Amino acid sequence: MPNRRTELMDAALGVVADKGMKGLTHRAVDAAAGLPEGTTSNYFRSRAALVEAALDRLLQLDAGLLRDAGPAGPPPGIPELADQLAAMVLALARQHAGLTRARLALSLDRPEAVTAGHYLLVGGLEQALDGLGVAGAAGRARDVADYADGLLLHLLTVRRDQQPDPAATAAAIRRLLAP
Repeated sequence: MPNRRTELMDAALGVVADKGMKGLTHRAVDAAAGLPEGTTSNYFRSRAALVEAALDRLLQLDAGLLRDAGPAGPPPGIPELADQLAAMVLALARQHAGLTRARLALSLDRPEAVTAGHYLLVGGLEQALDGLGVAGAAGRARDVADYADGLLLHLLTVRRDQQPDPAATAAAIRRLLAP
């Protein structure tokens, strides 16, 4: 069972996902968590402290998603890597859509706060591509990350009513990684 701070931060991320950064207030978090007014401000005295705690929680949740995203160890080849990346992007757009919307809102408000996580992700992808012998791994990793970010944005906005095709997404990633 999560502790009270974790419960409040999960509620804060839900508020940001639903109402954006302008909707993030102590009262809104109290209401989202189903707790008495003033509870959030007892834990996080200022809005800045509330935002920092929400960012920290987002990083924790992202680390868990990455850890649980696929099989341990490097993928055996480009097709398997493309399938894993496609599954991760589609999960972020569907099962974890609220978390993704919160991440996007926070990144627009505080881009410096999500930069390290982005580079960690791109660096991990670059290492995987390097291990598979992909030429220009750094550039290819950035290309795939850019594609994934754009696809996520579209799946949450203009294509939100469409069912994404995992095979087509994996094929697009394979094209980005083709020699």
